[in-house]
Amino acid sequence: MDFQRKISGLVIILLLSVLASPAQRFVPVPAGHYIIGKKGHLNNPRRKVWVDSFYIARFETTNREFAAFVAATSYVTDAERKHDALVFQPGLREFEWIEDSTAYWRYPNGISRGGIENKMDHPVTTISYHDVEEYCRWAGVRLPTLEEWEIACRAGSTTDYFFGKRDDSISRYANVWLGWDHTVADSSDGYMYTSPVGHFAPNPWGLYDMYGNVFEFCSGAVVQGEKETLVHARGGSWWCSARSCHFFNSFDIGRVHKRASFSNQGFRVAASSLPNRK
Repeated sequence: MDFQRKISGLVIILLLSVLASPAQRFVPVPAGHYIIGKKGHLNNPRRKVWVDSFYIARFETTNREFAAFVAATSYVTDAERKHDALVFQPGLREFEWIEDSTAYWRYPNGISRGGIENKMDHPVTTISYHDVEEYCRWAGVRLPTLEEWEIACRAGSTTDYFFGKRDDSISRYANVWLGWDHTVADSSDGYMYTSPVGHFAPNPWGLYDMYGNVFEFCSGAVVQGEKETLVHARGGSWWCSARSCHFFNSFDIGRVHKRASFSNQGFRVAASSLPNRK
C-alpha cells in the first residue's frame, strides 16, 4: 500500500508539472440544461437549470498558488489580522473546533501543529471568502456558482454521488474522515488533514477532490435576501465523516460567515472564458 501511494504521488507530481497551460488546467463545461439538486432537499430541491458555458479548475487552489499571490501583492489574510481562525485536533467532541490565534494559511492548524513547507501541493486553507475574492481578482478568475459547481461535480450523473447511489466508494475519490468519530486521530487513508491535490481518483470529467480534502467556496445564494455576510461552500472536507457532516456528496450546501477562516476550508476557481495563466 505504501509503495502504491508513493507511485501515485509521483504520478500526480508529474501530472501537475504537465498541466501547465490554462487549457490543460481547466475543464470546459458546455452551455445547456442540467439536472441538479435532490428530491425533497430543503435548500437544494431537484430541478433543471440552464448555465452558459464555463471553465472550472481540475484541482483545488494550492498553497503554492496562494503563496505566489501573496508574494506578488503582499496581501494579508483575515486570519492574520483577526487572529481568530478555527482549527481542529483529534480528541475534540463532534463539531467542536479550537480558535487558534497563530493559525493562518502558512500554519493552517496553528504554529504548534506545523507549517506548509512540505505541503505546497496541498490545498490552501484557513482563508476566508473575502481572501478568496482578492485572490480571484488578482488571478483573473472567479469562484464557480453553486449551480456550476454541482454540474461539474455530477459530471452528467443524477445520483447522490457521481459514482452511484451509495457512498461505499468514497475513499477511492475523496480525502474524508473514515473513523467512527473525531475523538481518535484518523489517517487510515494516509492523511489526517489535507492531502496533495489530485491524490485520489477524479470524477468522469477529470475533476479531482470534488468530495473531500477541503470545502470549496462558491458564489451565489441559496435563498433570496440572504445576509451579505453569509456565503456558501460545497463538497465536504478531510474533517467530514459519515456520522458528522457527511457533506461529501453532489447536493448538500454548507454556509459560513464571509470573514471566517477554517482549516478545512479552501476553494477551486472557475472562469467564463479560458483565463490567462499567472
